[in-house]
Amino acid sequence: MTTSHFDVIVLGLGGLGSAALYRLARRIGDQCLGLEQFDLDHARGSSQDHSRIIRLSYHTPDYVELAKQAYTTWAEVEADAGEQLVFKTGGLDLWPADPAYPMSDYTSSMDACGVAYERLPAAEVMYRWPQFCLPDDVTGIYQAEGGIATPNLSNAAHRRLARAYGAVIRDNAPVSAARPVGDEIELVAGDVTYRCRHLVVAAGAWSNHILAHFGRRLHLTITQEQVTYYRTSHAADFMPDRFPVWIWMDEPSFYGFPSFGEPGPKMAQDVGGRRVTPDTRTFETDVATLARTEAFLAKYIPTMLGERLYTKTCLYDLPPDRNFVLGSLPQQPNVSLAIGAGHSYKFAALIGKILSELALDGRTDYDIAPFHIDRPILLEENPALNFMC
Repeated sequence: MTTSHFDVIVLGLGGLGSAALYRLARRIGDQCLGLEQFDLDHARGSSQDHSRIIRLSYHTPDYVELAKQAYTTWAEVEADAGEQLVFKTGGLDLWPADPAYPMSDYTSSMDACGVAYERLPAAEVMYRWPQFCLPDDVTGIYQAEGGIATPNLSNAAHRRLARAYGAVIRDNAPVSAARPVGDEIELVAGDVTYRCRHLVVAAGAWSNHILAHFGRRLHLTITQEQVTYYRTSHAADFMPDRFPVWIWMDEPSFYGFPSFGEPGPKMAQDVGGRRVTPDTRTFETDVATLARTEAFLAKYIPTMLGERLYTKTCLYDLPPDRNFVLGSLPQQPNVSLAIGAGHSYKFAALIGKILSELALDGRTDYDIAPFHIDRPILLEENPALNFMC
């Protein structure tokens, strides 16, 4: 059997893998290969839809600093693509009284990183955005840089640019074998044998399938999540220039978007779905989750409710602390890994750059120490689960 050789191979061409392939192709051209086990733009994973929230409000300074750098890398991709990929609508985080997620974690993290924001009482939130119907004990934190990152547009742009720089892309090529061979990695994908100096794994919910070939397994909780688009009779009120992206900072946590990509706004519950595997997931609507989200809308954003345009599903890949896994395998340093933990799309352009640097330089100047694959919680047999972000 003929073996195809590349300097770097990327497994998985969703949000993180497409971004990594683009950054690699800018530096090594046709010496990088991207492999996707399904069709390009398939709907089985985590990063296929019109919109994801991008924001600077996060619960730790580490994430706030990464988010600042993510905006910079997105701007670099936009300049290269000649296309807008991030749309700023403003971002509104809403805290009820006695919330599950302390507001001080977010405000102190933004303060530490020099990020400007406004603290708004409920009356001011409703004055600016009368779509909301809030009790007096709700407090809003508004951050003007918040907005929409665009998986459908951005994944296509990353792959288009990668091809333009010479990258090879092959889809419908699932990996059936992988192993170290000397200083290289050999894998069989789509009945073709490949070898590379460095392997980048961006396989999302399928990460453990690949890691098993290298004697590793991570404690990942895979959940099937869903979002729903609505055709509201108040469509003008939900256009991006009149309505921000928003997050309800409690448990359960909900989030939503203005109209973007469809003729109506979108909302969802964060980590509201059932536990599945990539093989047992379905594409069916979870009626219990839908009932919770629509009860929330009826109470707090009633004019958003209308005819359901459609509900679509995706998968979350959640480490126990819901922090990324990002870096190289300690026992196999020519294999790098990124797991997005169900909140990585806003960072995709940056994570792609980091993965390219790990593959080509063996290091990165970005601080990825908090995301090490051997951090203590990932080594526990029965770790406590905390899925806030």
